[in-house]
Amino acid sequence: MTYFTDTHAAVSQQPSRIAAFFAAIALKARQRKAYRTTYNELYTLTARDLADLGMSRGDFRRLSREAAEMVK
Repeated sequence: MTYFTDTHAAVSQQPSRIAAFFAAIALKARQRKAYRTTYNELYTLTARDLADLGMSRGDFRRLSREAAEMVK
């Protein structure tokens, strides 16, 4: 009579998926922080400073979003 014992342990993808999940959360947190920081710094500029830079207050969200997208 022949017996077969399989001792190979299957490698689970679960740890890498969990790590990827937490990495995605950390990335979103860093991007949100960059967005808030950029927006708040732009908000402190005076109308004269904005005119010198060729920007308006309506550009704040777009510029903040662009800054956040550059975060890796």
